[in-house]
Amino acid sequence: MTNEEEIKEYLISNNPEFRSLVEEHKSYKSKLLELGARPHVTDQDQLEEVNLKKKKLHLKDQMSRMIQAFR
Repeated sequence: MTNEEEIKEYLISNNPEFRSLVEEHKSYKSKLLELGARPHVTDQDQLEEVNLKKKKLHLKDQMSRMIQAFR
């Protein structure tokens, strides 16, 4: 398995920790889409958006490290 997508699919199926990270990442992505769809964005919304992006990026980094370790 050398393709990153194949490795992701394998880890999602066989690694509960990786699966949990993917689900959390999707959750943050959905929340960001909701924030972006609002007609008026408050300062609190902007702060929440920044925090969600940081959390999402941290999860992506964790998943990337797990993929690299699997290789």
